[in-house]
Amino acid sequence: MKYMADEKKEPEESKKEEPKDAEKDLAETKDRLLRLAAEFDNYQKKTAKDIDNAKSVGKAELVKALLPAIDEFELALSSFNGSDGDKERAKGVELVFTNILATLKSAGLKEISAVGKYDPYKHEIIMAEKSKEPEGTILEVVRKGYTFNDMLIRPSSVIVSKGNVSEDKK
Repeated sequence: MKYMADEKKEPEESKKEEPKDAEKDLAETKDRLLRLAAEFDNYQKKTAKDIDNAKSVGKAELVKALLPAIDEFELALSSFNGSDGDKERAKGVELVFTNILATLKSAGLKEISAVGKYDPYKHEIIMAEKSKEPEGTILEVVRKGYTFNDMLIRPSSVIVSKGNVSEDKK
């Protein structure tokens, strides 16, 4: 009889242990679910950021491809002389140029300021000349530089000063 009594006690003990194991399993599953939800949330944020970055880079590439056309518009505007027919054409070209530039600026295009001291992150030196200005001072802008949404897409090509010119002694 003792043998049968022992058998009856075992199922009762396993019933007492089952709730503890079930609670432990539930807690572990809940923890895994929370971690998985957090990982998925981070994945969504990273993916959205990557998509926005890719869009911005794509737009910057398009704007970069349009910069030579902008340069040519500026060159065309400067080539018109003072005759009446040229004034009419100049107004038309200037209107188109202004509209294109305004659209690009509203999308994030900014012209780089090329006044004052040379900045290696924004300017590209194509020549250095002797002048009365201090060394590294920008003397002339040969080609305008641009940023697009704070991303450099083309540096300004500039001529800088070599330094003070001393008068030749006779």
